[in-house]
Amino acid sequence: MQAPDFPADELARLETLRGLRLLDGASEERFDRVTRLAKRLFNVSIALVSLVDSDRQWFKSAQGLQVPETARDISFCGHAILGDEVFVVPDAQEDTRFFDNPLVTHPPYIRFYAGCPISFSNGAKLGTLCLIDQVPRAFPHEDQQVLRDLAIMVEQEIAALQLATLDELTLISNRRGFINLATHTFSLCARYQFSVAILTFDLDGFKLINDRLGHAEGDRALVAFANLLREVFRHSDVFARIGGDEFAVLLSKVDENSMIATLARFDRAVRRFNRRSDRGYALQYSAGYRIEWPGHDLDVEALLNRADRRMYREKQSKAMRTSKPSQPPG
Repeated sequence: MQAPDFPADELARLETLRGLRLLDGASEERFDRVTRLAKRLFNVSIALVSLVDSDRQWFKSAQGLQVPETARDISFCGHAILGDEVFVVPDAQEDTRFFDNPLVTHPPYIRFYAGCPISFSNGAKLGTLCLIDQVPRAFPHEDQQVLRDLAIMVEQEIAALQLATLDELTLISNRRGFINLATHTFSLCARYQFSVAILTFDLDGFKLINDRLGHAEGDRALVAFANLLREVFRHSDVFARIGGDEFAVLLSKVDENSMIATLARFDRAVRRFNRRSDRGYALQYSAGYRIEWPGHDLDVEALLNRADRRMYREKQSKAMRTSKPSQPPG
């Protein structure tokens, strides 16, 4: 087994990593979304955001692996951060550096590994976004570029620790975070010829909740709606609060039928919530969506606007039905 060397900037690298306060924290949706998407796109058993500390690699996000960390001297990621390119091991059992590594001979029985270094703005390599599988496989240049694109998303989320991309109330993305994540997802979907869709929601009667019950209750309604989005939509979907009482979801690999089924499932979840809760009001909403297929020049803001127009048509239609006087019995 060959233990990884230390980067030339090791002390400065560790200072940067620890200054970001990412180590030993709770899991965060912003990183979990990327590892879920990576695992799904590449059909591997494990996808990780691994941060390389002085004597360990610690997993900020892990899909398919239960342990929170492993020793650095047996890590594949320790090798990956020594270079700038994607580090690929097609078959660890055939590689003299890894064939007798405990991570190869014992769980998780690594055969295939691909790791893209994650860099901070000062150039320090903090760790990797990596893929692991128990069977050997090739990893062509096109796949390496996709992994790099996903690693850039992780880098942007780390940089966003200094920006505001998370809605403080609901703890899901805000509009800026949604645009960033959606832009990268559009690129990935175009590469793989997946459809994309944006679904927008606007809470009906939200002002009345604030006026009658106070802004604290209005905040609780917003948090409840965000939690319902988490409950119903897929792990790889991107959802955000993009305005005061406006939410958006980005979905991939959907068509008209699956979108209708998803909306019905969400409506059932909202109805269940309304039956269970006793808050003096019911969560009500209007929704609109737009599906686009590969070959179109996709723009996040334009797609949001198209979905919004459909949503507002629904809202206006509801308002007209509500205001229409009932007919006297004939």
